[in-house]
Amino acid sequence: MDRTEQLRQFFAHLVTANAGVPAGSELEMAFASTPREDFVGPPPWRIFTPRGYIETTSDDPSYLYQDVVVSLGTQAPLNNGQPTLHAYCIHTLGLKKGEHVLHIGAGSGYYTTILAKLVGETGIVDAYEIEAELAQRASANLTALPQARVHARSGTIAPLPACDAIYVNAGATEPVAVWLDALKPQGRLLFPLTASSGGGAMLLVTRQNEDTYAARFLMQVSFVPCMGARDEATAEKLGKAFRNRNWSRHWSRVKSLHRNSDPDRSCWFAGKGWWLSTK
Repeated sequence: MDRTEQLRQFFAHLVTANAGVPAGSELEMAFASTPREDFVGPPPWRIFTPRGYIETTSDDPSYLYQDVVVSLGTQAPLNNGQPTLHAYCIHTLGLKKGEHVLHIGAGSGYYTTILAKLVGETGIVDAYEIEAELAQRASANLTALPQARVHARSGTIAPLPACDAIYVNAGATEPVAVWLDALKPQGRLLFPLTASSGGGAMLLVTRQNEDTYAARFLMQVSFVPCMGARDEATAEKLGKAFRNRNWSRHWSRVKSLHRNSDPDRSCWFAGKGWWLSTK
């Protein structure tokens, strides 16, 4: 085993352990077998910090095998997101061999690769990326995984195939109707519900039957906006909800999502045609 492989194995163990995933999991093996350097462009790499990006001083891959956010090298400020965050989210989706997953906002395909390895050769991953350059890079990066298909278009518009899970990696102001409609019974949608600032929280929605959805928040997050899944009036309302000093105390009480009905007294937040309930 060479040094880079050792770094990658330790990195995989680190990020999955940080995410609360048991050692030796398939998720750990997926991270350990996926070279991050293939997805973030050539060095010097740009690492995101609260003060902006800083550049690495060499092409040493050890810079990448840390729990850091790395620029994808595009003109727009798009990143390969924090590994521990994604490890936790992907683990929460509970993917199984043979399942059909949609990945919205696939970037250059790093986390698409992780998803594809988890569903295996009998599964399918449909990856959607609106940025043409990134979609092209993702297609090249995923050639060894025939179960993964890249679509160079928005993943917020029909048609979308019926699926077992949807993983969204850009901030939306609503659970988009085509996402909810695409879920099979017991299908899971995990997406960042975010305000104008980009801050918000990951919301897990599970379809129980035609019109009933369980829902719960996982954690606070910040994401770039998801084009086609934004409504500024709703974003303003979400901003006020997230700034409420009591919101974090109440968000853990959210238990269900409702569509096309009037909110009742259990409503935590209401958008256009949907609302979250504490019941």
